[in-house]
Amino acid sequence: MATIQSSSPPSSLQRFPHPRVGVGIFVMKEGGKFVIGQRRGSHGAGTWGLPGGHLEFGETIEACAKREVLEETGLGVREVRLLTVTDDITDDGRHFVTIFVGCKLSEPETAPEPQVIEPHRCSGWEWATWEELCSYADAHSRTLFLPLQDLREQRPGFHPVGCYARAACCKAGFPSADVLPEKAS
Repeated sequence: MATIQSSSPPSSLQRFPHPRVGVGIFVMKEGGKFVIGQRRGSHGAGTWGLPGGHLEFGETIEACAKREVLEETGLGVREVRLLTVTDDITDDGRHFVTIFVGCKLSEPETAPEPQVIEPHRCSGWEWATWEELCSYADAHSRTLFLPLQDLREQRPGFHPVGCYARAACCKAGFPSADVLPEKAS
């Protein structure tokens, strides 16, 4: 019988021994555009990333996505779908597993523009296509937040619009709260 051998983690990872779960959210609108913003005041300051944050204990991925988008941009979203996952290890030894999801605006016809709700964390939001985001990174005119850099490296051929459409065909959503196991008291 084959055994799985694991090597010891690098010494830098031993400072933060447990991976954290992050959620990166592609908030999509017509024309294949999604929200991106320049990070400020936290790890990745100055880089460009998606709305998102850490999954809280007991929180579903869908609830996390809706909460983070509302807290950061003021936008309501619906139809949250799983797109892909990356492993992200920072220079200071932190390990994050980033779950990328896609979603639509709750009311696209009347939705406001994304607002900077947390100015200490984001200097501004704008709409961009995947092709625009990749060209910014390739031209070194904008540095991408580590999970987006890793997404491009770990998932060649990834495209958020295509993945979102395929997720709809596969009915790849998330279980509703009524089918999740009971939380321990």
